[in-house]
Amino acid sequence: MIERLKTTFSTAIKNITNPYNLVTLEVEAEKVPDILQFLKNEPDMGFRYLTDICGIHYPHNQGQELGVIYHLHNLEKNIRIRIKTFISSDYPHIPSAVSLYPGANWMERETYDFYGIIFDGHPDLRRILNVDDMVAFPLRKEFPLEDPNRRDKKDEFFGR
Repeated sequence: MIERLKTTFSTAIKNITNPYNLVTLEVEAEKVPDILQFLKNEPDMGFRYLTDICGIHYPHNQGQELGVIYHLHNLEKNIRIRIKTFISSDYPHIPSAVSLYPGANWMERETYDFYGIIFDGHPDLRRILNVDDMVAFPLRKEFPLEDPNRRDKKDEFFGR
């Protein structure tokens, strides 16, 4: 499987690792739809189940601050694969996977809601869990975990 992916998408695949026996591909963002379609539709691949889509934020990775991770599963062979891609927070756009995996609809909405990643071509990209008029994306690491103005916490209880 890995050799076939390497020959088919040699320029799009940046890195292949196997942490915890989970094949992980790091790919270019614009090639994600092609790779997902290949993994789903090629008879010898058969990754027809999209388990999850999630976002990540690495604020110190200049030009690649935001990431999208796809988890796919081949139910017949019981094989999983992870696809990772990174994009700039200045232009947080990536193609939508909804046309290929309809279950991606809510996963992409949730990733947009918490990280601000815009899935181009999504049929209804709007907030799903946070309030509609919220201007921030709460899972980005640029926001403090606690309100620094709170006086009802004693620092010694929190190891500070």
